[in-house]
Amino acid sequence: MSVEQAPVQRADFDQVMVPNYSPAAFIPVRGEGSRVWDQSGRELVDFAGGIAVNALGHAHPALVKALTEQANTLWHVSNVFTNEPALRLARKLVEATFAERAFFCNSGAEANEAAFKLARRVGYDRFGPDKHEIIATVNSFHGRTLFTVSVGGQPKYSDGFGPKITGISHVPYNDLEALKAQISDRTCAVVIEPIQGESGVVPADQAYLEGARKLCDEHDALLIFDEVQTGVGRTGSLYAYQHYGVVPDILTSAKSLGGGFPIGAMLTTTTLASHLAVGTHGTTYGGNPLGCAVACAVLDVVNTPRTLAGIKARHERFKARLERIGQQYGVFSQVRGLGLLIGCVLADAWKGKARDVLDAAEKEGVMVLQAGPDVVRFAPSLVIEDADIDEGLDRFERAVARLTQA
Repeated sequence: MSVEQAPVQRADFDQVMVPNYSPAAFIPVRGEGSRVWDQSGRELVDFAGGIAVNALGHAHPALVKALTEQANTLWHVSNVFTNEPALRLARKLVEATFAERAFFCNSGAEANEAAFKLARRVGYDRFGPDKHEIIATVNSFHGRTLFTVSVGGQPKYSDGFGPKITGISHVPYNDLEALKAQISDRTCAVVIEPIQGESGVVPADQAYLEGARKLCDEHDALLIFDEVQTGVGRTGSLYAYQHYGVVPDILTSAKSLGGGFPIGAMLTTTTLASHLAVGTHGTTYGGNPLGCAVACAVLDVVNTPRTLAGIKARHERFKARLERIGQQYGVFSQVRGLGLLIGCVLADAWKGKARDVLDAAEKEGVMVLQAGPDVVRFAPSLVIEDADIDEGLDRFERAVARLTQA
């Protein structure tokens, strides 16, 4: 017997929600694959992927099956007890990466919080309280907790919340000389996104990551890769560090890991993990059976040669068409990124108008993202069908044509 639901509409947001978001004018109510339907029954092609979260699109059968089976079995027991899905997921991640130990939480911010706390604890235990400084990059994004927003290199997100956490500095991204000038024996960690996501889909240079690894080794600092957005197949490798061949000491993962179910992970070595002894860190929901069961199913689908090769092929399909659209209408100066994390850099005449492109795209029935005001971002399902790519890009081109003719 179904319970009658009270009708809701977009206007309710402004009455009952904290106004820290400005959501679109429509409400998605159902998704299947890479298509979404709103309250009015209108269908849209989803190139946004819940901001690089819906790795297998909407309602993927393998994920629905995993979640349903687990929901009928065991939801939550806390970390006073362990559970089978968490152990299975940890084993899968350890077998597939450099890591030997996993810590589970609920989000990318929590994964980064754990990584930064671990780095400071390692520095403290090995060298004393002076070794606590963290170096991050300008325009980086690492989450919204007070610690992670302080490490993130975007003051607009950290200003206005009282004194910031100290011992954090920021150097320009892809600038090895700047990192070399800043790092010291007081540095406990350097944190880098292999592709800067929120600030414009900017891939790291190979030499930059290799140089950062070398500098960290020379200064007894840990190299942390924030792979919240780049991880779990997004770049065409399971993790972006594997694409570059540069191995971090700590890696953070979330977003695509749960395919839409909230879960995060911090991965590291046995030696480093030993510094988070019993009682030093924790989480109530982290590693819950529901999230871990779904994440296991995500990895089983994504971490195969066929799926990873398919992501690279889809990248080429997107890039070729987006470059044609950019040239024909004069809207993009560059299309960059790896795998299915793609950024279209707006040409000078269109600088600052990424939101206008998003709005125009929505009117034509396609959901895209922005990465700052000057970049249109695409982060679709990793298994999106070619027909959906083509239809979505047809709609996107119509939106661009309408914008440029306005």
